[in-house]
Amino acid sequence: MKKIALFFAGLSCLVACNSVQNEKESFAMQDIKISEYNTFGGEVSSNTVLYKNAITEKYENLKEGDTIDIAFSSTVNDVCKAKGCWMKVALTNDQETMVKFKDYSFFVPKDIENDTIIVQGRAYVSETSVEELKHLASDAGKSEAEIAAITSPKKTYSFMADGVLVKQ
Repeated sequence: MKKIALFFAGLSCLVACNSVQNEKESFAMQDIKISEYNTFGGEVSSNTVLYKNAITEKYENLKEGDTIDIAFSSTVNDVCKAKGCWMKVALTNDQETMVKFKDYSFFVPKDIENDTIIVQGRAYVSETSVEELKHLASDAGKSEAEIAAITSPKKTYSFMADGVLVKQ
């Protein structure tokens, strides 16, 4: 009888520890105050929103051609200065994801660098051509020398957003 009680006590501890770990990786949409965010595009309605460390792990497991429907929260590193038609969002210290908007149907403000965002859509891995990299660098206001230095394609973590929430 003591062994059974000890087994269930240990099992309960494992379940509780796993719940704490999952809380560090994600949160539920109902946990945010939607009034603190501006909405762009469609409604962000996912039940679970991952933090940037958890989305990085998801990207690492993707191969080119794979996609996953997901929502995550992070900060904006860069945004298109021409019209807000794309943004680069932080993953880890040295990685970011390129976010574009479904059907080019909405844009985000051009001044949201370092703002907290929540995006919902599809994550995927792609290779960005030299031509596209140069176009993006031009949109970002990079110098001619920086643009000319782009000579090889880059494996890119990409995201097609259905909707974006930007913290006010």
